[in-house]
Amino acid sequence: MKKRIEVDFKGYLDKKRKTVERSLDSLLPSVKEKPATVHRAMRYSVFAGGKRLRPILAIATFELLGKKGKKILAPACALELIHTYSLIHDDLPCMDDDDLRRGKPTCHKVFGEGIAVLAGDALHALAFELLTSTNRADVVMKVARAIGTKGMIGGQVADLEAEGKSKITLPEVRYIHNNKTGALVRASVMVGALIADASPEKLSALSEFGKNIGLAFQITDDLLDVTGEERFVGKKTHKDQLKATYPKVIGVERSKRTAKKLIQQAKGHLGIFRRDETILEKLADFVIDRSF
Repeated sequence: MKKRIEVDFKGYLDKKRKTVERSLDSLLPSVKEKPATVHRAMRYSVFAGGKRLRPILAIATFELLGKKGKKILAPACALELIHTYSLIHDDLPCMDDDDLRRGKPTCHKVFGEGIAVLAGDALHALAFELLTSTNRADVVMKVARAIGTKGMIGGQVADLEAEGKSKITLPEVRYIHNNKTGALVRASVMVGALIADASPEKLSALSEFGKNIGLAFQITDDLLDVTGEERFVGKKTHKDQLKATYPKVIGVERSKRTAKKLIQQAKGHLGIFRRDETILEKLADFVIDRSF
């Protein structure tokens, strides 16, 4: 039996993270440009930290399909801008009312609520400017649907409406997670696949891969809120007790088993590529073991 070749995942992750951050720096408006305050707020939030999982998923998928070059960078960065805008808005007092994000004061704590709202809006707008630069309507549509009422916003609405309910069902929490978090993760994989002109069969496999890791990612976040320490997680923990979460509905241990099963299923969908161990497989494992 052929021995599978191990990949240098940490090296890959570090290299791509630096590439994404250089691109983000070049694409974001300068703090010397007017209106300077909102540009500072945008940069503060984008460069507050983060593992750049979504753009790296897009890049890794693009490369898995045999493509190279810089054409993936602008849309990959757009995904990070959308993710950051969603975090800024999610942290607002009218939503989750968080003071910390990635170990630093949240955008509205530093710049005020009004500027935070506008910084999120501006990141959203810039993201779609970058997406249109691909000249691919299918890419723009995929991301737009992932963050609209049938995706991220729909999940956020359901999350707000579920808050404080005495009983939450597993289908309800799965809907919230699949949309609020999972939809953009899945779209990140699909952006890389679409720009690489993947075949319909590979698009389908990658879509299922993205769906599974997206749900596993949010289940792991739920678990970190219950079991993690604030200094490692980068935000207040034990805040989700009133929210619809997997540990609340099925318990910690079953949640861990569910996340692991989803990752195994995700990796199973990569069998179509018949290659040595892929970066996407490593990224799937990383989703539930974010150790660096």
